[in-house]
Amino acid sequence: MLFAAYSPGGTTRSIFNQANALCAEHDVEIASVYRNREAPWFVVDPRVRLIPLTDLRTDGTHLNRPENTRSRWARKLARVPNPLPHRHDRAFRRWRPVVDLKLLRYFRTAEDAILLTTRPGLSLLSAYLAPPRLVRLAQDHRNLTSYEPALRKAIVRAYRRLDAVVVLTEQDRMAYSQALEGADTRVVCIPNGVPASRTGRAALDAKVIIAAGRLEHSKGFDLLLDAFHPVVAKHPEWQLWIFGGGPLRGDLAAQINRLGLTRHAHLKGITDHLDELFTAASIFVLSSRYEGLPMVMLEAMAAGVPVVAFDCPTGPAQVLTHRRSGLLVAAQDVPGLAANICELIEDLATRKAMGVAAHLESERFSITTVCRQWEDLLADLTSHRQARSQDRRCGSPDGRSSRPPPPRRSDPPVLL
Repeated sequence: MLFAAYSPGGTTRSIFNQANALCAEHDVEIASVYRNREAPWFVVDPRVRLIPLTDLRTDGTHLNRPENTRSRWARKLARVPNPLPHRHDRAFRRWRPVVDLKLLRYFRTAEDAILLTTRPGLSLLSAYLAPPRLVRLAQDHRNLTSYEPALRKAIVRAYRRLDAVVVLTEQDRMAYSQALEGADTRVVCIPNGVPASRTGRAALDAKVIIAAGRLEHSKGFDLLLDAFHPVVAKHPEWQLWIFGGGPLRGDLAAQINRLGLTRHAHLKGITDHLDELFTAASIFVLSSRYEGLPMVMLEAMAAGVPVVAFDCPTGPAQVLTHRRSGLLVAAQDVPGLAANICELIEDLATRKAMGVAAHLESERFSITTVCRQWEDLLADLTSHRQARSQDRRCGSPDGRSSRPPPPRRSDPPVLL
């Protein structure tokens, strides 16, 4: 289940990749709480059902009406604090009863299935209000330590009710295992999966640096622009392309003007051809303040583009090998980021060697490899749930079965 499956973003892209891979063997359905456009941004396999639970945009306005034109009652309700368990997630902080009713109805009407929720608010609601006949998983696309204290406390309390928590890095697996110590909840590390490249490898001879992500504080594009300023002073022929949309676009544009980078740094907007654009770049830069497991960085590496990344919590150090497939810089060290970008600009041989290594290291995150890990987990959880259910149905006071076991059922659907 996604917050907004019709919008671009790393979580949406990774879930679509996951669904497209799993649908060969499973009945897969993606449910979207909100719907910001008529068609999804990413391609979904025809065998995957995509269901919008509402026709509301994320701002609460109806898809068929102009943006920011909510009804009077909707505006009033949006000022009411949410009384339900998922209120600690900022996306659900204000109450929208219609949305919550749709979520609860979806949970309640689902037959035996595997329910996978992809952000804390949805996982909190699943933990407390989804029926126990469902196998319930929470998938964390950030990391536990990045959440506000109140939300982190709510997560630790609620996730003990779930069957499993799936995280993207070993570092986060250890954090969740410690936080959920004593609970029956399994904590498993399964990274994002990267589909095979459709466009081949980058030549790494273009004077282009690429970065991508939602234009928000966590992605640190303000830090990247500060670092790029001294890079341009030494290498004025190089360009910086930043792809993505978000609330800080105006602020970043103003920063570009203030730094005198209008001819060198460009906000390129949202694209659905990022894999093709990687082949036109020579360096990928990740300037995030924190991450889960950066999908866009994995895609850049799969295209053979070396990476310069802040060693932020979590993700980059779990993916690349410093001075083999890329360069790690201390978190938020702007001068260090600039120096490492310059190092790759000035050394073509190293850049190309790191590009080869980046491609090789990305193979352990291929969608085929990751899909096998999901298959094993889903089979194990389903088997465990069926065994417990059979024990409850067939058990007798003396511990022996009072009736024959039911016939084996096919795998339950997967609700993403």
